[in-house]
Amino acid sequence: MDLPVMPPVAPMLAKSVKEIPDLGHTEPKWDGFRTIVFRDGDEVELGSRNERPMTRYFPEVVEAIRASTPQRCVLDGEIVVVTGDRLDFDALQQRIHPAASRVTLLSEQTPASFIGFDLLALGADDLMGRPFAERRARLTEALADAAPPVHLTPATADLAQARDWFTRFEGAGLDGVIAKPPTGTYQPDKRTMFKIKHERTADCVVAGFRWHKSGDVVGSLLLGIYADDGRLQHVGVSASFPMARRRSLLDELAPYRVDDLAGHPWGQWADPAAHEGKRLPGNVSRWNATKDLSFVPLRPELVVEVGYDHMEGNRFRHTAQFKRWRPDREPASCTYDQLDEPVRFDLAGILGLD
Repeated sequence: MDLPVMPPVAPMLAKSVKEIPDLGHTEPKWDGFRTIVFRDGDEVELGSRNERPMTRYFPEVVEAIRASTPQRCVLDGEIVVVTGDRLDFDALQQRIHPAASRVTLLSEQTPASFIGFDLLALGADDLMGRPFAERRARLTEALADAAPPVHLTPATADLAQARDWFTRFEGAGLDGVIAKPPTGTYQPDKRTMFKIKHERTADCVVAGFRWHKSGDVVGSLLLGIYADDGRLQHVGVSASFPMARRRSLLDELAPYRVDDLAGHPWGQWADPAAHEGKRLPGNVSRWNATKDLSFVPLRPELVVEVGYDHMEGNRFRHTAQFKRWRPDREPASCTYDQLDEPVRFDLAGILGLD
């Protein structure tokens, strides 16, 4: 492989802001695996956000890149999996598997797509020092004849339309929008773009905690919400605390600690079979199989209000933010009925906008 921009490249990042800035370019924020595509003829490499290759996990994307992109190019974009009319991050995570036979099977059962939104190199030209408006124009031309599952992300210069997209697109599994300065150059690992994500709150039951990696303080609170059948579903964690707060949380949680998991709603967390069809804490991470996912059980009597951006299925997509304890709420009242249900929106309609 011999390109003007060679792997690895750390993707350019975005910083969170509350409102959509009127910069003249806004596009959807895709919920998938950030990917830098390097193509030199038949050679294709897919680089991840942490600069590790993902090529072996997505053979169908590699073939689609060969069929729908210029012979020599470096593209920035997102690998996503679509189920029905929504993005499916759970299915996307399943694609990271060590067995080649499983990778082949999943590439047929849950094929992935690539959404392109920036162009770092084309032919012999390194475009990273060129303004984004130029890179976008050349990207649009480069992907003009692309066929699914390769797509060009839609974009708008209209702030009113960007605000409309922010609201409507959530129903297709997107978690906000990205605003980009048209004059900006491509700056790897720098937060020079702006992301605007949804903000909501929910009341959750705290049924356990994990220790912090530094020692005997709280690392994260394990959050649960009651499903219609009465089971306490594990929906995520709240983990961002100053060290002093981690120590004080230990005292606050002490009266609720239990030594015996018998009767605890997540008492079977260590049994792999118990995770089938339900959400319990402790399922093995595909990214770090050696990570300790044990937890300290608590009586499910504490209710906490947390902030979250959006749901992925029946769980929080990202780490929730601790807001306050809710002693006025009964744990049984923490059900899925409290959560906003975004209006459904056909993903195919979004991909056809540009």
